[in-house]
Amino acid sequence: MLDPPDPARVRAILDILEENYPDARCSLDYSSPFELLVASILSPQCTDEMVNRVTARLFRKYRTPEDYARAPLAELEDDVRSTGFFRDKAKNLRAACRMLIEDLEGQVPQTIEELIRLPGVARKVANVILGSAFGIPSGFVVDTHVRRLTARLGLTESDRPERIEKDMCKIIPQEAWIDLAHRLVWHGRAVCQAKKPRCPECPLKEVCPSFPL
Repeated sequence: MLDPPDPARVRAILDILEENYPDARCSLDYSSPFELLVASILSPQCTDEMVNRVTARLFRKYRTPEDYARAPLAELEDDVRSTGFFRDKAKNLRAACRMLIEDLEGQVPQTIEELIRLPGVARKVANVILGSAFGIPSGFVVDTHVRRLTARLGLTESDRPERIEKDMCKIIPQEAWIDLAHRLVWHGRAVCQAKKPRCPECPLKEVCPSFPL
C-alpha cells in the first residue's frame, strides 16, 4: 500500500509545474462551450492535433446544434472520418445535439449529471468541458499522460482512471484541479514522455521518486 504523499512534496510539484507551464490549457481548439463539446466527442482514440484539423473545417460548416441535428448521417460521418470510429462519433454528435435542442434549450449543461446523459460524453469528457469551458472543477481529468505521470510521481498506486481521479481529488486542492491536469498533460508531452522520459532535464527531478528511472 502506497503511503500518502508528503503534502510538502505535493505542494512543490504544484509550484514547479505552475512555474514551468503557467499558460497550460486544454489542447482542443474551441471558441464556445458547444464547440468544446463537439471536439470532446470526437477526441477519444484520436490525437488532439487531428481533432483540431477536423474541427477547423467542421466549425465553419456546422455552427449550431440544429446544424448537426439536421445533417445527413452519411455526410457527417464523412466530415469526421479522420478522427476514427467515425460512425459512432457522427451518431453521437447528432444524438447529443438533438438532446441539447429537445431537453436543454440548446445550451451545454453545467453539471456533470446532465453532461454524462449526452451520447458520447463520459465522465472524463464531462470534466474537460466543465473545467475548460466553464471553469468548474467538477473532478480531476485523467488522460494517458496524467495516468503515467501520477504513477511516476508517486501520487497514486492505481492505474485505473476512476481510482486515480479519487486519489488526486483527495490530495490536491480543488481550486488546482483544472490547471494541474493541463500542466501534467503538457509536461507529459514535453518532458515526461512514455518511452523516453527526459529525466536529466526534468524540473521535477528533485521531488520525483522515479528519478532516475
